[in-house]
Amino acid sequence: MTDARSEKTVTWTILVVRTGGFAGLRREWRVSSRDDPAVDWPALIEACPWTTRYPPSRSNDRFVWRIEASAPPRTKKATLPESSLTGSWAALVEQVKSAAAR
Repeated sequence: MTDARSEKTVTWTILVVRTGGFAGLRREWRVSSRDDPAVDWPALIEACPWTTRYPPSRSNDRFVWRIEASAPPRTKKATLPESSLTGSWAALVEQVKSAAAR
């Protein structure tokens, strides 16, 4: 069992990459948990279903999201279609985008 206080002191790096769409453009956002310590990054990361496998998008014009969270030696990775970017995934992505914009 992990102590929640020690988990908050771990530095996480979160990378969100969005590819595809009509023009096939790539966007990337990256944040370190040190950049915005007020956010409970471990809780956001742990809330996501990292082991779920998602079917590919049915449309070539939809976005595909690649999300990575790492705090060596741990790394979590997921690739999901735009239609699956809901719930905890959407919360994590929006927080990363917001923190990266500051």
